[in-house]
Amino acid sequence: MSVLSPRRALWSDRQFLLLASARTVSVLGNGFARVALGFAVLALPGATPGRLSLVLACQALPQLVFVLLGGVIADRMSRARLMVVADAVGAAAYAGLAVLVLSAHAPLVALCALAVVAGTATALFAPAMDGLVPLVVPADRLQQANGLLRVGTNTSLLLGLALSGVAVAWLGAGWALALNAASFVVSAVLTARLRVSAPRRVKGSSGWEDLREGWREFASRQWLWAVVAHSAVVVAGLNATVGVLGPLAAEEQSGGARAWSLVVAAQALGTVAGAGLAVRIRVRRPVLVAVLATFPAALPIALLAAAAPAWATALAMCCSGVTTAVGAVLWSTTMQREIPEEVLSRVSSYTWFGALGFAPLGLLAAGPAADAVGLRRALAGCAALVALAAAVALLAPQVRRLRLTTDPPAPEPAAEREAA
Repeated sequence: MSVLSPRRALWSDRQFLLLASARTVSVLGNGFARVALGFAVLALPGATPGRLSLVLACQALPQLVFVLLGGVIADRMSRARLMVVADAVGAAAYAGLAVLVLSAHAPLVALCALAVVAGTATALFAPAMDGLVPLVVPADRLQQANGLLRVGTNTSLLLGLALSGVAVAWLGAGWALALNAASFVVSAVLTARLRVSAPRRVKGSSGWEDLREGWREFASRQWLWAVVAHSAVVVAGLNATVGVLGPLAAEEQSGGARAWSLVVAAQALGTVAGAGLAVRIRVRRPVLVAVLATFPAALPIALLAAAAPAWATALAMCCSGVTTAVGAVLWSTTMQREIPEEVLSRVSSYTWFGALGFAPLGLLAAGPAADAVGLRRALAGCAALVALAAAVALLAPQVRRLRLTTDPPAPEPAAEREAA
């Protein structure tokens, strides 16, 4: 592994700057929405935890159900245009939610319907975004571009989560949702200014044929489906920990919500640092490194199981955030270089579908598992699953051996850097 010197020219590229600005603004708004939506529902007359769970499920389920459709559409039309449409739909959904909350008259059916619309917008957006980056930057700058994009989005998400509580307290949950709607509008305006071509596709092919072609491209690459299967288990284990078991452990062992917020913040800071590191590193086998980077995710879960001090768990979470972000950048870059551009969004949609497939199950099973075998054993089981999934993925020969067909750029001479 060697270190690449930073290259500032990418920030001076108008196309990349528009894309990075759009993503940063949109993710900042989503940080507000994560907190605001929960408080907004709970503040309504007659609100119950069951109602909140239903609304959140209505938002999450379409992200999984419609992501394959999003991949097909993104490979049939301009990806930038589809992202603008998705942003517009998301803005309308959150504006509607804001109006309902501010009016204090929010029927459950209306809340669920708008949550479904918001989740569908995300499902359309994600595959298009994955396929758009190679159209905006050259192949030898993809790793740097993905790293810089993640630095911006991880930082803005952290900022949004930090400011969301203040916004809800000062302005109210309804106005915080309105701010998220406004962020989607800004993102749509910036994305609309991108000038990229539509993907190439064979005339006369149907949506089902396009979907089958995407599956063939996905299934024909062992490194792809092996890592996605591994990610499904890892994401389920992390969801169970962060969503249910971790807060329970913090409440029982290490100081409650304040201690747990420290742990979560440490993880978020780690993802920012890891994305920045990923801009600079150069590896020969990126898929192998991406899988190895998931092993540290088991450490903070194991520390929770061992009732370790909160500072130790936070430090482990920070390290896990660093390695996870590095792995995510290497993974995105490998897909964008190895998958043909005309099917990239469809293949990306299969990776999203597979990686998130077990996520709801992790949340549903965590509570009953803690009741059945005890909290510590449930956490130890999650840590073991994360480590075992990574170990099994390493058994796939392509995971260990795949090298990029297009090598990253070599470090620039010092004289060239000074001249730049």
